[in-house]
Amino acid sequence: MPTAPLTIGIEEEYQIIDPETRELTSYVQKLMDRGRVVLGNQIKNEFMQSQVEVGSRVCQNIKEAREEIIHLRRTIRDIAREHGKSIAAAGTHPFSRWQDQQMSEGERYDDLLTTMQDSVRRLLIFGTHVHIGFGKDRVARELTIDILNQIRYFLPHILALSTSSPFWHGRNTGMKSYRSKVFENMPRSGISPTFNSYAEYDNYVDLMARVGALGREGTQKLSGESGIKDATKIWWDARPHPNWGTLEIRIADMCTTVDEAISIAAFIQALVAKLIQLRNQNRSWRIYRTHVINENKWRAVRYGIDGELIDFGCEAEVPMRNLAQELVELVDDVVDELDSREEVAGILKICETGTSADRQVAVYNKAIADGAAHQDALRSIVDNLIYETGKGWE
Repeated sequence: MPTAPLTIGIEEEYQIIDPETRELTSYVQKLMDRGRVVLGNQIKNEFMQSQVEVGSRVCQNIKEAREEIIHLRRTIRDIAREHGKSIAAAGTHPFSRWQDQQMSEGERYDDLLTTMQDSVRRLLIFGTHVHIGFGKDRVARELTIDILNQIRYFLPHILALSTSSPFWHGRNTGMKSYRSKVFENMPRSGISPTFNSYAEYDNYVDLMARVGALGREGTQKLSGESGIKDATKIWWDARPHPNWGTLEIRIADMCTTVDEAISIAAFIQALVAKLIQLRNQNRSWRIYRTHVINENKWRAVRYGIDGELIDFGCEAEVPMRNLAQELVELVDDVVDELDSREEVAGILKICETGTSADRQVAVYNKAIADGAAHQDALRSIVDNLIYETGKGWE
Protein backbone atom coordinates (compact mmCIF):
# COMPACT_ATOMS: atom_id res chain seq x y z
CA MET A 1 0.00 0.00 0.00
CA PRO A 2 1.16 3.62 -0.50
CA THR A 3 3.30 5.07 2.23
CA ALA A 4 5.61 8.05 2.73
CA PRO A 5 9.02 8.72 4.28
CA LEU A 6 7.44 11.21 6.73
CA THR A 7 10.68 13.12 7.04
CA ILE A 8 10.44 16.52 8.73
CA GLY A 9 11.62 19.97 7.71
CA ILE A 10 10.89 23.14 9.65
CA GLU A 11 11.17 26.74 8.47
CA GLU A 12 11.15 29.58 11.00
CA GLU A 13 10.93 33.34 10.44
CA TYR A 14 12.60 35.49 13.10
CA GLN A 15 12.26 39.16 13.97
CA ILE A 16 15.47 41.21 14.01
CA ILE A 17 15.29 43.47 17.06
CA ASP A 18 17.19 46.56 18.15
CA PRO A 19 17.75 45.73 21.84
CA GLU A 20 17.71 49.40 22.87
CA THR A 21 14.45 50.49 21.27
CA ARG A 22 12.96 46.96 21.04
CA GLU A 23 11.79 47.89 17.56
CA LEU A 24 12.30 45.85 14.42
CA THR A 25 15.43 46.88 12.56
CA SER A 26 16.17 46.50 8.84
CA TYR A 27 19.42 44.62 9.24
CA VAL A 28 19.03 41.32 7.45
CA GLN A 29 21.64 41.85 4.73
CA LYS A 30 24.47 42.22 7.23
CA LEU A 31 23.30 39.12 9.05
CA MET A 32 23.09 37.26 5.74
CA ASP A 33 26.73 37.96 4.90
CA ARG A 34 27.89 36.12 8.01
CA GLY A 35 24.97 33.67 8.08
CA ARG A 36 25.69 32.25 4.62
CA VAL A 37 29.24 31.45 5.69
CA VAL A 38 27.96 29.44 8.67
CA LEU A 39 24.62 28.10 7.45
CA GLY A 40 24.87 28.17 3.66
CA ASN A 41 21.46 27.90 2.00
CA GLN A 42 19.73 27.26 5.33
CA ILE A 43 19.38 31.03 5.81
CA LYS A 44 17.63 33.50 3.55
CA ASN A 45 16.14 36.95 3.66
CA GLU A 46 12.41 37.57 3.49
CA PHE A 47 10.33 40.36 1.94
CA MET A 48 11.26 42.85 4.66
CA GLN A 49 14.79 43.48 5.85
CA SER A 50 13.73 43.14 9.49
CA GLN A 51 12.99 39.45 8.89
CA VAL A 52 15.33 36.49 8.59
CA GLU A 53 14.27 32.96 7.67
CA VAL A 54 16.00 29.68 8.40
CA GLY A 55 15.20 26.19 7.22
CA SER A 56 16.23 22.92 8.81
CA ARG A 57 17.87 20.11 6.94
CA VAL A 58 15.71 17.11 6.12
CA CYS A 59 15.26 15.36 9.47
CA GLN A 60 14.46 11.68 9.86
CA ASN A 61 12.60 12.11 13.15
CA ILE A 62 11.37 14.76 15.55
CA LYS A 63 14.34 14.50 17.90
CA GLU A 64 16.69 15.27 15.03
CA ALA A 65 14.44 18.19 14.13
CA ARG A 66 14.68 19.55 17.67
CA GLU A 67 18.47 19.54 17.59
CA GLU A 68 18.39 21.23 14.20
CA ILE A 69 16.08 24.03 15.36
CA ILE A 70 18.19 24.62 18.47
CA HIS A 71 21.29 24.84 16.27
CA LEU A 72 19.64 27.31 13.91
CA ARG A 73 18.26 29.53 16.67
CA ARG A 74 21.56 29.56 18.52
CA THR A 75 23.51 30.36 15.37
CA ILE A 76 21.22 33.23 14.30
CA ARG A 77 21.14 34.61 17.83
CA ASP A 78 24.94 34.58 18.04
CA ILE A 79 25.32 36.27 14.65
CA ALA A 80 22.77 38.90 15.65
CA ARG A 81 24.62 39.54 18.91
CA GLU A 82 27.86 40.08 17.03
CA HIS A 83 26.08 43.00 15.35
CA GLY A 84 24.45 44.30 18.51
CA LYS A 85 21.02 42.91 17.59
CA SER A 86 18.60 40.37 19.05
CA ILE A 87 16.12 37.93 17.54
CA ALA A 88 12.59 37.17 18.66
CA ALA A 89 10.05 34.57 17.59
CA ALA A 90 6.39 35.59 17.32
CA GLY A 91 3.76 36.00 14.63
CA THR A 92 3.78 39.81 14.84
CA HIS A 93 5.84 42.49 16.54
CA PRO A 94 3.91 44.24 19.32
CA PHE A 95 4.35 47.78 18.01
CA SER A 96 6.64 48.17 14.98
CA ARG A 97 4.78 49.41 11.90
CA TRP A 98 4.94 47.98 8.40
CA GLN A 99 5.15 51.49 6.93
CA ASP A 100 8.56 51.94 8.58
CA GLN A 101 10.17 48.79 7.17
CA GLN A 102 12.66 48.59 4.32
CA MET A 103 11.95 46.08 1.56
CA SER A 104 14.47 43.46 0.47
CA GLU A 105 15.98 43.72 -2.98
CA GLY A 106 15.61 41.05 -5.62
CA GLU A 107 13.59 40.11 -8.69
CA ARG A 108 11.07 38.01 -6.76
CA TYR A 109 10.39 40.79 -4.25
CA ASP A 110 10.18 43.44 -6.97
CA ASP A 111 7.62 41.31 -8.80
CA LEU A 112 5.57 40.81 -5.63
CA LEU A 113 5.63 44.51 -4.80
CA THR A 114 4.61 45.53 -8.31
CA THR A 115 1.77 43.03 -8.37
CA MET A 116 0.50 43.04 -4.79
CA GLN A 117 1.16 46.64 -3.67
CA ASP A 118 0.02 47.26 -0.07
CA SER A 119 -1.17 43.68 0.34
CA VAL A 120 2.45 42.58 0.40
CA ARG A 121 3.83 45.74 2.04
CA ARG A 122 1.71 44.91 5.10
CA LEU A 123 3.22 41.42 5.50
CA LEU A 124 5.12 42.25 8.65
CA ILE A 125 4.27 38.78 9.90
CA PHE A 126 6.17 35.65 10.84
CA GLY A 127 5.25 31.97 10.63
CA THR A 128 6.36 28.42 11.25
CA HIS A 129 6.18 26.12 8.22
CA VAL A 130 6.38 22.35 8.69
CA HIS A 131 7.24 20.08 5.77
CA ILE A 132 6.42 16.37 5.84
CA GLY A 133 8.21 14.30 3.22
CA PHE A 134 6.21 12.26 0.71
CA GLY A 135 8.49 11.94 -2.31
CA LYS A 136 8.17 13.02 -5.93
CA ASP A 137 7.04 9.93 -7.84
CA ARG A 138 3.49 9.49 -9.12
CA VAL A 139 2.26 7.43 -6.16
CA ALA A 140 3.75 9.90 -3.68
CA ARG A 141 2.14 12.87 -5.40
CA GLU A 142 -1.28 11.25 -5.40
CA LEU A 143 -0.89 10.43 -1.71
CA THR A 144 0.09 14.04 -1.01
CA ILE A 145 -3.15 15.31 -2.54
CA ASP A 146 -5.24 12.76 -0.64
CA ILE A 147 -3.70 13.77 2.70
CA LEU A 148 -3.96 17.48 1.83
CA ASN A 149 -7.70 17.08 1.30
CA GLN A 150 -8.11 15.42 4.69
CA ILE A 151 -5.72 17.47 6.82
CA ARG A 152 -7.52 20.71 5.93
CA TYR A 153 -10.05 19.85 8.66
CA PHE A 154 -7.31 20.03 11.34
CA LEU A 155 -5.64 23.26 10.25
CA PRO A 156 -7.69 25.49 12.60
CA HIS A 157 -6.71 23.25 15.51
CA ILE A 158 -3.03 23.65 14.61
CA LEU A 159 -3.46 27.42 14.40
CA ALA A 160 -5.20 27.59 17.78
CA LEU A 161 -2.28 25.77 19.40
CA SER A 162 0.34 28.06 17.81
CA THR A 163 -1.17 31.55 18.21
CA SER A 164 1.47 34.21 18.87
CA SER A 165 0.23 37.43 17.26
CA PRO A 166 -2.25 39.29 19.48
CA PHE A 167 -0.69 42.75 19.06
CA TRP A 168 -0.46 44.90 15.91
CA HIS A 169 0.90 48.46 15.69
CA GLY A 170 0.83 48.89 19.45
CA ARG A 171 -2.72 47.63 20.00
CA ASN A 172 -4.15 44.49 21.51
CA THR A 173 -6.28 43.42 18.54
CA GLY A 174 -8.50 41.13 20.59
CA MET A 175 -7.40 38.28 18.31
CA LYS A 176 -4.92 35.57 19.19
CA SER A 177 -3.62 35.34 15.60
CA TYR A 178 -3.78 38.71 13.90
CA ARG A 179 -1.08 37.43 11.56
CA SER A 180 -3.71 35.23 9.95
CA LYS A 181 -5.93 38.21 9.15
CA VAL A 182 -3.02 40.15 7.62
CA PHE A 183 -2.08 37.22 5.40
CA GLU A 184 -5.64 36.86 4.12
CA ASN A 185 -5.07 40.04 2.09
CA MET A 186 -2.95 37.95 -0.27
CA PRO A 187 -4.48 36.06 -3.20
CA ARG A 188 -4.41 32.27 -3.24
CA SER A 189 -4.22 32.16 0.55
CA GLY A 190 -6.28 30.53 3.29
CA ILE A 191 -7.72 27.03 3.36
CA SER A 192 -7.09 25.27 0.06
CA PRO A 193 -9.78 23.74 -2.14
CA THR A 194 -9.89 19.98 -2.58
CA PHE A 195 -8.55 18.14 -5.62
CA ASN A 196 -9.52 14.78 -7.07
CA SER A 197 -5.97 14.02 -8.17
CA TYR A 198 -2.49 15.46 -8.49
CA ALA A 199 -3.18 16.03 -12.18
CA GLU A 200 -6.12 18.28 -11.28
CA TYR A 201 -3.92 20.26 -8.88
CA ASP A 202 -1.16 20.50 -11.50
CA ASN A 203 -3.66 21.71 -14.09
CA TYR A 204 -4.67 24.48 -11.71
CA VAL A 205 -1.02 25.52 -11.29
CA ASP A 206 -0.57 25.46 -15.09
CA LEU A 207 -3.62 27.68 -15.53
CA MET A 208 -2.39 30.19 -12.95
CA ALA A 209 0.97 30.26 -14.73
CA ARG A 210 -0.58 30.79 -18.18
CA VAL A 211 -2.60 33.77 -16.99
CA GLY A 212 0.39 35.35 -15.22
CA ALA A 213 -0.90 34.87 -11.67
CA LEU A 214 2.33 33.24 -10.54
CA GLY A 215 4.64 35.94 -11.88
CA ARG A 216 5.79 37.38 -15.18
CA GLU A 217 9.45 38.05 -14.57
CA GLY A 218 12.44 35.73 -14.52
CA THR A 219 14.09 33.11 -16.66
CA GLN A 220 11.79 30.13 -16.02
CA LYS A 221 9.07 31.10 -18.51
CA LEU A 222 6.85 28.36 -19.82
CA SER A 223 7.27 27.92 -23.54
CA GLY A 224 4.89 30.18 -25.44
CA GLU A 225 3.11 31.36 -22.30
CA SER A 226 2.89 34.68 -20.47
CA GLY A 227 3.87 33.63 -16.96
CA ILE A 228 6.19 31.39 -14.97
CA LYS A 229 5.20 28.19 -13.21
CA ASP A 230 6.09 29.05 -9.63
CA ALA A 231 3.73 27.12 -7.38
CA THR A 232 5.32 28.71 -4.30
CA LYS A 233 3.20 31.78 -5.13
CA ILE A 234 0.20 29.76 -4.08
CA TRP A 235 0.10 30.64 -0.40
CA TRP A 236 -2.51 28.26 0.99
CA ASP A 237 -2.41 27.23 4.66
CA ALA A 238 -1.31 23.80 3.44
CA ARG A 239 0.08 23.02 0.01
CA PRO A 240 2.17 20.48 -1.89
CA HIS A 241 5.69 21.80 -2.31
CA PRO A 242 6.62 21.11 -5.94
CA ASN A 243 10.38 21.19 -5.49
CA TRP A 244 10.84 19.16 -2.32
CA GLY A 245 8.18 16.48 -2.56
CA THR A 246 6.61 17.54 0.73
CA LEU A 247 3.27 18.55 2.14
CA GLU A 248 3.89 21.99 3.65
CA ILE A 249 1.70 23.05 6.58
CA ARG A 250 1.90 26.85 6.70
CA ILE A 251 -0.97 27.89 8.97
CA ALA A 252 0.93 28.12 12.26
CA ASP A 253 2.02 31.41 13.76
CA MET A 254 5.72 31.63 14.49
CA CYS A 255 6.24 29.44 17.55
CA THR A 256 8.00 31.39 20.29
CA THR A 257 9.68 28.53 22.15
CA VAL A 258 11.52 25.51 20.77
CA ASP A 259 9.23 23.21 22.75
CA GLU A 260 6.14 24.70 21.11
CA ALA A 261 7.63 24.46 17.62
CA ILE A 262 8.61 20.84 18.11
CA SER A 263 5.26 19.86 19.64
CA ILE A 264 3.41 21.39 16.68
CA ALA A 265 5.73 19.70 14.17
CA ALA A 266 5.49 16.35 15.95
CA PHE A 267 1.71 16.50 15.98
CA ILE A 268 1.58 17.36 12.28
CA GLN A 269 3.84 14.42 11.44
CA ALA A 270 1.77 12.07 13.62
CA LEU A 271 -1.46 13.32 12.09
CA VAL A 272 -0.16 12.69 8.58
CA ALA A 273 0.91 9.19 9.65
CA LYS A 274 -2.55 8.55 11.10
CA LEU A 275 -4.32 9.69 7.94
CA ILE A 276 -2.07 7.45 5.85
CA GLN A 277 -2.86 4.57 8.20
CA LEU A 278 -6.58 5.16 7.68
CA ARG A 279 -6.08 5.23 3.92
CA ASN A 280 -4.21 1.93 4.05
CA GLN A 281 -7.23 0.48 5.86
CA ASN A 282 -9.54 1.78 3.09
CA ARG A 283 -10.83 4.47 5.44
CA SER A 284 -10.41 8.24 5.50
CA TRP A 285 -11.29 11.37 7.40
CA ARG A 286 -14.42 13.02 6.10
CA ILE A 287 -13.73 15.81 3.59
CA TYR A 288 -15.39 19.09 4.58
CA ARG A 289 -16.08 22.12 2.43
CA THR A 290 -13.76 25.09 2.75
CA HIS A 291 -16.40 27.48 4.07
CA VAL A 292 -17.16 25.06 6.90
CA ILE A 293 -13.50 24.79 7.91
CA ASN A 294 -13.21 28.57 7.72
CA GLU A 295 -15.70 28.91 10.58
CA ASN A 296 -13.31 27.00 12.80
CA LYS A 297 -10.34 28.97 11.49
CA TRP A 298 -12.05 32.22 12.50
CA ARG A 299 -12.63 30.85 16.00
CA ALA A 300 -8.95 29.85 16.24
CA VAL A 301 -7.88 33.32 15.05
CA ARG A 302 -10.13 35.06 17.56
CA TYR A 303 -9.87 32.89 20.66
CA GLY A 304 -6.96 30.46 20.26
CA ILE A 305 -7.09 27.65 22.81
CA ASP A 306 -9.63 29.60 24.89
CA GLY A 307 -12.30 29.18 22.25
CA GLU A 308 -14.71 26.50 21.15
CA LEU A 309 -14.33 24.89 17.75
CA ILE A 310 -17.10 23.04 16.03
CA ASP A 311 -17.04 19.26 15.91
CA PHE A 312 -18.83 18.94 12.59
CA GLY A 313 -19.34 15.21 13.05
CA CYS A 314 -21.69 15.78 15.98
CA GLU A 315 -22.53 19.38 15.01
CA ALA A 316 -21.61 20.79 18.41
CA GLU A 317 -19.21 23.35 19.88
CA VAL A 318 -16.37 21.79 21.87
CA PRO A 319 -13.73 23.62 23.95
CA MET A 320 -10.40 23.62 22.12
CA ARG A 321 -8.66 22.18 25.17
CA ASN A 322 -10.97 19.15 25.01
CA LEU A 323 -10.31 18.81 21.30
CA ALA A 324 -6.56 18.86 21.96
CA GLN A 325 -6.97 15.83 24.21
CA GLU A 326 -8.95 14.11 21.47
CA LEU A 327 -6.22 14.91 18.94
CA VAL A 328 -3.57 13.31 21.13
CA GLU A 329 -5.77 10.24 21.49
CA LEU A 330 -6.38 10.15 17.74
CA VAL A 331 -2.69 9.72 16.95
CA ASP A 332 -1.88 7.54 19.96
CA ASP A 333 -1.30 4.38 17.91
CA VAL A 334 1.30 5.97 15.60
CA VAL A 335 3.46 8.06 17.95
CA ASP A 336 5.54 5.19 19.33
CA GLU A 337 6.61 4.09 15.85
CA LEU A 338 7.54 7.72 15.15
CA ASP A 339 9.26 7.99 18.56
CA SER A 340 7.37 11.21 19.25
CA ARG A 341 5.02 10.41 22.15
CA GLU A 342 6.61 12.96 24.48
CA GLU A 343 6.72 15.67 21.84
CA VAL A 344 3.10 15.19 20.74
CA ALA A 345 2.00 15.28 24.39
CA GLY A 346 3.50 18.77 24.44
CA ILE A 347 0.34 20.13 22.84
CA LEU A 348 -1.46 19.34 26.11
CA LYS A 349 1.13 21.40 27.95
CA ILE A 350 0.38 24.29 25.59
CA CYS A 351 -3.25 24.00 26.64
CA GLU A 352 -2.24 24.06 30.30
CA THR A 353 0.18 27.00 30.20
CA GLY A 354 -1.25 29.00 27.31
CA THR A 355 0.11 29.90 23.91
CA SER A 356 2.59 32.67 23.20
CA ALA A 357 -0.36 34.97 22.46
CA ASP A 358 -1.79 34.31 25.92
CA ARG A 359 1.57 35.00 27.56
CA GLN A 360 2.10 38.22 25.61
CA VAL A 361 -1.26 39.56 26.76
CA ALA A 362 -0.48 38.51 30.34
CA VAL A 363 2.92 40.27 30.26
CA TYR A 364 1.32 43.45 28.99
CA ASN A 365 -1.51 43.38 31.52
CA LYS A 366 0.88 42.76 34.41
CA ALA A 367 3.11 45.63 33.34
CA ILE A 368 0.12 47.98 33.15
CA ALA A 369 -1.14 46.76 36.53
CA ASP A 370 2.30 47.48 37.97
CA GLY A 371 2.08 51.07 36.76
CA ALA A 372 4.03 50.89 33.48
CA ALA A 373 3.21 53.24 30.64
CA HIS A 374 1.65 51.72 27.51
CA GLN A 375 4.84 51.84 25.44
CA ASP A 376 6.94 50.41 28.27
CA ALA A 377 4.46 47.57 28.65
CA LEU A 378 4.83 46.82 24.94
CA ARG A 379 8.61 46.80 25.30
CA SER A 380 8.28 44.32 28.14
CA ILE A 381 6.53 41.96 25.72
CA VAL A 382 9.50 42.17 23.35
CA ASP A 383 11.93 41.49 26.20
CA ASN A 384 9.98 38.38 27.16
CA LEU A 385 9.81 37.20 23.54
CA ILE A 386 13.58 37.50 23.21
CA TYR A 387 13.97 35.50 26.42
CA GLU A 388 11.49 32.80 25.39
CA THR A 389 13.00 32.45 21.92
CA GLY A 390 16.08 31.04 23.64
CA LYS A 391 14.23 29.29 26.45
CA GLY A 392 15.27 25.70 27.09
CA TRP A 393 18.63 25.73 25.34
CA GLU A 394 20.58 28.88 26.24
